[in-house]
Amino acid sequence: MTEPPTFSIVIVSYNTAALTLACLESLAAANGTKEIHVVDNASTDGSPSLIKESFPDVYLAANRTNRGFAAANNQALPHCTGRYIVFLNPDTSVKKDSLEKAAEYLDKNDQVGLAGAKILNPDGTLQESVSYRYPGEKYSSWETKNLAGNIACVLGACMIARKELIDSLHGFDEDFFLYGEDQDLAWRIREKGFSIGYIEDSEVFHWGSQSEAKTPPVEIFAKKLKAEYLFYAKHYRPQAIVRIKRSQRQKAIYRLITLKLMTPFVRDRFVHDNKMQYCRIALEMAAK
Repeated sequence: MTEPPTFSIVIVSYNTAALTLACLESLAAANGTKEIHVVDNASTDGSPSLIKESFPDVYLAANRTNRGFAAANNQALPHCTGRYIVFLNPDTSVKKDSLEKAAEYLDKNDQVGLAGAKILNPDGTLQESVSYRYPGEKYSSWETKNLAGNIACVLGACMIARKELIDSLHGFDEDFFLYGEDQDLAWRIREKGFSIGYIEDSEVFHWGSQSEAKTPPVEIFAKKLKAEYLFYAKHYRPQAIVRIKRSQRQKAIYRLITLKLMTPFVRDRFVHDNKMQYCRIALEMAAK
């Protein structure tokens, strides 16, 4: 009987063919026993055929529609047999010992349910990847006080978690289409009594925002803000949400007034108009 792998690696791809192939190449060279699952969310750049041709041993699911990041990750979970789940973005590259270091860390820290790797920019500089507070947390009163550990969440570019724990939580909340699902998962893990960890010596390169490279900045802002409000509704009391909306509204109004006064003097009208649109979106969402 074959011994199950240490890692089940799940990658959700969306129009990132070249980067996905480079990611898979780095995984092929990485130490540790592993199985790799790629879920492609209806890419139009030939990703599925390229992956199948170059990496025939990868478990590939090619969706006909874009199911979103959370749902696509969950799609692979029933087929994962590893002791640890690695949620890995396609625009990453792991070092040879990254997975080994992650396993060593989780083996030694049984109170940690999910941990993030040390994320590096392509030039080797450190990329911010650890948060100690959730969005809008300063407006809540007691919601977070019983959560385990002191790290709120880690960047979803590379997260390593215990398979049994992820199964017990049924994976990501699929109400989050893109953005916010990593924060929500970290919250629910901490509710279970497990803390979130950071693996200093497990290094992963991350290019960042590649699947959204062609999406207008205003649309990305709206998606992120929508995800934040979903997070608030799920985890904060109504009183906290009222305070958050009041603050968002006041900031947006002040910023709009300031931007309007500056209009005759701006040089880059495109950037200026985008900032105006950000404020209008924030006002609209705060009014709901």
